[in-house]
Order: sequence, then C-alpha cells, then structure tokens
Amino acid sequence: MKLSIERSVLLKAVSQAQSVVERRNTIPILANVLIEAEGEHVQFRATDLDIEVLDKALAHVERAGATTVSAVTLHDIVRKLPDGALVTLTDDAAKGRLTVEAGRSVFSLATLPKEDFPIMATSEYAANFSAPAPLLRRLFDKSKFAISTEETRYYLNGVYLHVADADGGQVIRCVATDGHRLARVDADLPEGAADLPGVIVPRKTVGELRKLLDEDDMQIAVSVSETKIRFATPEITLTSKVIDGTFPDYARVIPQGNTRKLEVDASEFAKAVDRVSTVSSERSRAVKLSLDEDRLILSVNSPDSGTAEEELAVAYGDEKLEIGFNAKYLLEIASQVDRENAVFLFNSSGDPTLMREGNDASAIYVVMPMRV
Repeated sequence: MKLSIERSVLLKAVSQAQSVVERRNTIPILANVLIEAEGEHVQFRATDLDIEVLDKALAHVERAGATTVSAVTLHDIVRKLPDGALVTLTDDAAKGRLTVEAGRSVFSLATLPKEDFPIMATSEYAANFSAPAPLLRRLFDKSKFAISTEETRYYLNGVYLHVADADGGQVIRCVATDGHRLARVDADLPEGAADLPGVIVPRKTVGELRKLLDEDDMQIAVSVSETKIRFATPEITLTSKVIDGTFPDYARVIPQGNTRKLEVDASEFAKAVDRVSTVSSERSRAVKLSLDEDRLILSVNSPDSGTAEEELAVAYGDEKLEIGFNAKYLLEIASQVDRENAVFLFNSSGDPTLMREGNDASAIYVVMPMRV
C-alpha cells in the first residue's frame, strides 16, 4: 500500500478514529486504526467493539492495500506535522512496518495484520431516515447533561431516543435522567422516522456523534435497529451498539400540577447561582431559593467557609416559597436555555420542579429539590 494525502484531511480522519479507541485495552489490535486504500479514497476504521467509526478521505493512491497501525501514535505524528504538508504512507507487509513521510520527517511504525481487525457486523435496520445536523445536535446537546454515570443503573447511562406523542402530533424525542434531574427534548419527526424503535444511545456514542454534527447544512442519515444505531455523512459513518435495557417510564416523574411560576432572566440567574455557590466547599452544596413577590434571594450557607446571598428581580406572583437545589444541577439546567427567560414551575419545597424555556414546551427539565 502506498498513498499520499493532505495533512489537514488526514488529521481530521485520524482524530475521529483515535478518539473511539480505548486507551487501556488488553487486545492490542483494538488500539489500532485499520487503513484501507483503494481507487481515489482511503478509509480509516477504528472500534472499541461497542462503537465503530469509519472515515473516508480523498487521497492519491499509488498502490491499493490495507494495514493497521496505532491510532494514537499516528494521530500524534500527524498533529505535529507542519500545516499544508503532503503526507505519504507506505506499508511494508513483509517487515510489518508503516512508513510515514512528510518533508524531511520520516517515521516507521509497527503494524498488525489487517485480518485480525474486528469489523462490526452489519444489521438490518428497522428505520432509516435523514435529519438535519442542527435538529440532532439540539436533541442530544440539551439532554446529555442528565445522563447517569452510575454503572449499576446501566439503562440510564445514555439518551433514550424514541418517537412520542405530543400536543401537535408525533415528535422525535430524547430523554435522559440520573434520578436527580431529567431532560426531555422534542423535535419535529423527520420523514421516515415513524418506525423508529426506542433505543438508548450510550454516553460515549453521544460524545462521538457530536463531532459529526458541527456543520449546520449537513444532512445526517440515521439508521436504527433494536441493537444498533448508525449515523452517516458522506465522509463519516458512526455505528454503535445501543444499551440493552428498558428505559424507565419517565412520564411519571414529570410533574403536571405545579402552579407557582417564576420567570427569570436565564443568564443572570446562572451567573448569580455561580457566584453564591463559590463559598461552598463542595460543588454539590445546596443553594436556597427564597421567593417572594417579584424577588428572588439566592443564598448559600457553608459552615466551613461562610455565607453568600444575592437578590434578583424576577416575575413571581404566588405565595412565599423556600426551596433548595444542588448548585451544579441548577447551573447545568440554566445553561441549556437558549432564550432569554427561564420559567420555573414549583409545587412545594419537597416536590420536583419543572423548568422550561419561556413558553416553549419542546424542551423541559425536571430537578429534584434538596433539604436546606
């Protein structure tokens, strides 16, 4: 195999591949990227057995062929090469070496046989549809902060993607929760997505997917089966197993009867929470919200380091209320708001609180209070 490729093109392809590779693994081939050159293209494939990413790039291929080489090492080399360099990759199968040349730099890397590289089995997909990148980006970006990191409740370690009924008809919906907070985000149902089986997309996959969604005008081809999900652009295909479990009935946790309404400038609120929580030693310390007519007092009381208090002008017309929340959770939820105002709906100091963006009900958040 011998090919020449522009440094920036190679870097983009290899960086996506190396981020999928697990740094610590007992199977040496899984640390490698499979390079396949044929025609006018070169493909870079990496996997951790749960996720597979395939990146296709234009290259000048002198000799077709395939080999595998350390993904992290190759990425580090390409990253350090000068901008605009032309990189030549030459594989010597007999010696088990891949030569990387650019200008006066020459590297010789150990390779492993391409036959050992595990290729993820293809599956029959129940639903195939196309969705614009901004739609998918909003669904996953606004929900992923609530993914649980608790390994024992593995079925919460991802985002639940499914079709749901909303007021205006069917929507495509992402839900994530860790038992303390919940995010539910809706978007218009793309054509062909009605047969989508409900699947739990793992946290790592959501992180890798984010790299595909940067270009606003990009259409992403999505294919879903009971066991796998695939996202594809013309250059990159990301295939992932889904979490084998049942996502809980989240509708039961979303409060329906919360009537006490607080409207506040979202960015002012987030900054105030951030400021008062500075005095607490741990980030998980409770912030107390004291509500009275058209004013909100945020306070933190830390026995070790002191107290803090800040008053905000808000729109609130119900009876007085004192309620406490984990400062980190409040900040994460407030940072999801794209509009100017955040609307909080309370019931009592012991009940879950609902938050949405202005009058928009397509993204709602639930957060459990803390005792203060």
